[in-house]
Amino acid sequence: MYLGKKIVVVLPAYNAEKTLEKTLSEIPFDIVDELILCDDASKDETFSLAQKLGVHHVIRHASNKGYGANQKTLYKKALELGADIVIMLHPDYQYTPKLIPSMVNIIAQGLYPVVLGSRILGKGALAGGMPIYKYLFNRFLTLTQNILIRYKLSEYHTGYRAFDAKVLLDIQFQKNSDDFVFDNQMLSQIIYKGYHIAEVTCPTLYFEEASSINFKRSMVYGLGVLKVSVIHLFNKLGWMKSEIYQ
Repeated sequence: MYLGKKIVVVLPAYNAEKTLEKTLSEIPFDIVDELILCDDASKDETFSLAQKLGVHHVIRHASNKGYGANQKTLYKKALELGADIVIMLHPDYQYTPKLIPSMVNIIAQGLYPVVLGSRILGKGALAGGMPIYKYLFNRFLTLTQNILIRYKLSEYHTGYRAFDAKVLLDIQFQKNSDDFVFDNQMLSQIIYKGYHIAEVTCPTLYFEEASSINFKRSMVYGLGVLKVSVIHLFNKLGWMKSEIYQ
């Protein structure tokens, strides 16, 4: 625990066998109370390895449901366990677990209810090997989102996030997409509800074993992100009434 808060780390996993142990080795268990891993029907030994390495709660989807569906399972379980602060960390070692204490402290001290690990602040993304087309794509989408959503973040696309459990209880994340656009819908919901978001500079590594989506999926994701931003704006203007913002 940290400052009387129960800390739970959730790991959305898919084919993470080669990087899981390295990720777990850097998690600060002096403050982290429980780990939950959800294996989204991996084709490798992620599930059995997680059990072998002592992950407290290991869940397995019988079929591949998608990145968003994986997170829904994880957040539901974390809330059932009575988490006060929930950190979503990818087990592919693209993001370092060494930032967990800093992210947790910001929430536990009551400074911000949501913290993102940003690859764009500083030179973390390009220095870590992010492909230039992904970097430019990220910058274009983020600029457009900041304009449409009327908020300012350095990026909306990081997979490293920490939440006060009260935020998860307040937003309708269960109604979001089961695919990658889930992440952006969550941030849209959080901003729509009036919560403030902190960002910390996060070094990032891009290598063969790190999970990534291909160019075609990236384009589908980008169009989905723009759609989320437009829907957010229309709801704020009173032109729409979407159930995800209830």
